[in-house]
This record gives sequence, C-alpha cells and structure tokens, in this order.
Amino acid sequence: MKDFIFVTGASGIGKSTLCNGLLKHYNTTCVEQYMVPEFFSRDGEEQMTGELEELTCWETQVAMLKSFHKLGYKNIIASDIDDLRTADIPIIYKGTNFITIKLVSSNLEQIREQMKNRPNNGLIDYELQEKMNDKNLKREALVNEYEIDVAGKTIDDVLKEAIEIIDTKESKLDYEYEKPAKEMFYSWVFANGLR
Repeated sequence: MKDFIFVTGASGIGKSTLCNGLLKHYNTTCVEQYMVPEFFSRDGEEQMTGELEELTCWETQVAMLKSFHKLGYKNIIASDIDDLRTADIPIIYKGTNFITIKLVSSNLEQIREQMKNRPNNGLIDYELQEKMNDKNLKREALVNEYEIDVAGKTIDDVLKEAIEIIDTKESKLDYEYEKPAKEMFYSWVFANGLR
C-alpha cells in the first residue's frame, strides 16, 4: 500500500475519472481541490487574488492529506492540483510512500473529444489544453512519478495500468531532489506564458 497517490495531468485528460476508479478500487479516500470550502477574503475586506486563492487551496489540501495520513489512512488519492505544485510533492511528502501518476496524451484529438463531453460543458479552451499537455509530455519524470499515455485507451485500460503501477512500483523514501525550473510546468494562476 502507498501512503499517497497523486494524479496529475492537463485539464480534460481524465484525472477525476481515474481518481473515481481508484477510489472504488482501493476503497479509501480522495481529496481534490474543489473540496476546499468557499472563501472570499482573509479578513472580509482584503481583495482575493488568484495567487492567494491558489495558495489557500494548496495549503488546505496538503493539511487535509496529512490529517488523513496521521489518522492511519492508506492509498490516499489526491488530484486537481495546479501543475506548478507538482514540483513540490517530492519536497513535502519526502519520507512517505507516495506515487504520482501523470496522465498525458500523444493524441490531442482524443482529449479534445473528452473535453467536449465533460459535465457542465467543462473547459473547452483547446489552445491552452494543447500547451498544457505539451509541457507535460516534454517534462522528465519527477521522483516517484510515472507517466500514462491515455491515447487510444479506454477508461478501464487507464485504470488497470494505474493500479498495476501503484501496486508494483517501489517508492523512493530517501532521495536527492532538485526542484525543476517553474518553466517546466503550467499554472492556472501564473499562466507561465501559456496564454
């Protein structure tokens, strides 16, 4: 069993679908950023910025994950993380048995079709989606990170591959890690030249 299972990837690629499948398979818990309660200001007056909103969501999600871990939960699934924060996972979770599944697609048309079928019309910004996916395809794997190319695969295929990786790959607990340059990641908040 792992302590934490992180699922990352570009928007519309199937992260939530994979998380739901993993949740049913492992029968534990899943923490996604949308679960953070609504907040508008720190003091009722200060204007909320995108940076403060992202920081609040990230810090709250980290606290929730650590609380579940402290209570003895295993295979805690986490997703809906700003990609820039992916680089922080090996720092914050060093010493724990974590794994990251990074979803990518070598077939852009497939994820465009998936985006069209998202509930509530989803995100349909194909230019941004392509740039996000391209960054993930080019970036080398981080510590304990494994890539799954969803191109040509069904939801069940991706789920089976993820379970195989999670159940068979050993997580490094002690390692040297140099955080990659932020230009290697995309960010909803900082845009990193994506728009």
